[in-house]
Amino acid sequence: MSNVIAFVRDSLTSLVSRMGTDRDKAATTFYAHTVMSDEQLIAAYSTAWLPRKIVDIPALDACRKWRDWQAKKPQIEAIEEEEKRLNVKGRILEAAKKGRLFGGAAVYIGTGDADPMQPLEVDRIGKGGLRYLNVMTRRQLSAGEIDRNPESEWYGQPSYYKLSGANGLQVDIHPSRLVRFTGAMPADDEITGNPWQGWGDSVLQATLDAIKNADSTAGNIASLVFEAKIDIIRVPDFMANLGNEVYRSKILERYTLANMSKGINGTLLLDKEEEYETKTAQLGGLTDILMAFMQIVSGAADIPVTRLLGQSPAGMNSTGTSDMKNYHDRIQSMQELEFSPAMRRLDECIERSADVKDPDVHYRWAPLEQMSEKERADIFKTTADAARQLVGSGMGQEIITREAISKALTNRLVEDGVLPGLDAAIEEYGTIEEQEPSEEELAAAAAANQNQPPANQRRAANDATPRTLYVRRDVINRAEIIAWAKEQGFTDIVPDLHVTITYSKQPVDWFEMGESWSPRLEISAGGPRQMEALGQSGEYYALLITANELKWRHEAMIEMGASWDWPEYQPHISIQIGGDIDLSKVTPYQGKIILGPEIFEEVREG
Repeated sequence: MSNVIAFVRDSLTSLVSRMGTDRDKAATTFYAHTVMSDEQLIAAYSTAWLPRKIVDIPALDACRKWRDWQAKKPQIEAIEEEEKRLNVKGRILEAAKKGRLFGGAAVYIGTGDADPMQPLEVDRIGKGGLRYLNVMTRRQLSAGEIDRNPESEWYGQPSYYKLSGANGLQVDIHPSRLVRFTGAMPADDEITGNPWQGWGDSVLQATLDAIKNADSTAGNIASLVFEAKIDIIRVPDFMANLGNEVYRSKILERYTLANMSKGINGTLLLDKEEEYETKTAQLGGLTDILMAFMQIVSGAADIPVTRLLGQSPAGMNSTGTSDMKNYHDRIQSMQELEFSPAMRRLDECIERSADVKDPDVHYRWAPLEQMSEKERADIFKTTADAARQLVGSGMGQEIITREAISKALTNRLVEDGVLPGLDAAIEEYGTIEEQEPSEEELAAAAAANQNQPPANQRRAANDATPRTLYVRRDVINRAEIIAWAKEQGFTDIVPDLHVTITYSKQPVDWFEMGESWSPRLEISAGGPRQMEALGQSGEYYALLITANELKWRHEAMIEMGASWDWPEYQPHISIQIGGDIDLSKVTPYQGKIILGPEIFEEVREG
């Protein structure tokens, strides 16, 4: 008979080490492929805020700013109107969310074709040919046979999808008619046994453990808060008398009355032999522990804590800027590497349905990081200054032709959006090339110059001799402002309404001042406007306005040597000099202001 050695696990050892329980210390060293059921996914998404945010936030951010079409204005308007009609943005957002939740969703491109199993022929779609867009999840769309033809566009993907209807009917759909969102990239279906072949994994699949740990930690902390203060009462012979039923009932009655008296009167009545003690749990550091688990969830979901929790970063010099920049880069990558390829056929259908057949039409995803007004103004000033340097002084020293710089700068300003309505203004007033003099005008000017003496024998009115400088822009829509001024009680209105840019008593070279890029400056209605009394004795009643172009030109001239006798520059239009006006009763002019070109003159004292 062989000896049999039996190993018995002591219960106390199991209690201390937690061996054999769901908290076994070695449990985290093993990985098992578990697929969450649809019921689990729906329950997690519907009842817990962390799973919902992990699913929704990246999809929402990818669609939030949407995209900017690069085309002619009528084409852009037609495409955007078609997108609104079909609710493209809403359908893509819904499919992206459901794709991330279930691991598979698609937008069906509805063109009214009789047989959806046939490939979608984009070239046959005419104006209004795109009828509707419908969102379907992998619960309705089951993948068909996988295409194994290496010459096929659909290699490694289902060759068709089967749509199951409520009435038991099934419809086969060609993959070219679907804009697919597959959630997380799937592993090998043949190894994992993925029941949803042809689709991906839910994004909650890999983050579920981190989410559960964070939720459990938050729940335990909440439970600990309610047990933070525990009253302990020591009763003589308590355990020895518990077997007596009468004793147990008397104990319950006794301390029920004691708790009632304590709660009402703030006094606890005890027998002399009883001892009372209060123990308080230390809650310090629990927030740090919870945030550590939240950071793990943030890393698992690839979403910054500041975005996931909606709170500002804590700590000295913490801004979260770098985290959000990395996150925005990640969203941009998702847009370009996932959304754009999936939507390629849909975009072609939208263009044709909008009757736009220009091959040069394209779009760019709008950046999530939006610049402030100051940042836009700084970029505009830097870009304009760089363009001036490239053009040169206009006296035969050009590095690049003025026309080329003008076209490139216009494109840059339109794309950056720093001058709203620039493209429409160019269509109305034309470009520099369209305003250039004709060959006949150039020939006439050359003939006139032949009768002039050599440059070294004459002194032109605009030569480079340093002189004092006064630069202004006259108001073109003067009648509108005068009508407003009369309504406000002004009687002696300044005849030449204008805005002063420079008043330099210091002689300067006028040609060093350059020229403005906008011969006509329109200041939009609204914005900061204010009436003030200017001058040493407040004799000038002026309308204070704001326009970056005016400030930039003033600062540029100061940098080139022009003087300015006042502490700061505030663009304004003098309305009346002298008189008795109560400015507190004056409503500032809020309409648009149109200024003409810059006028250079010498300073006239007085």
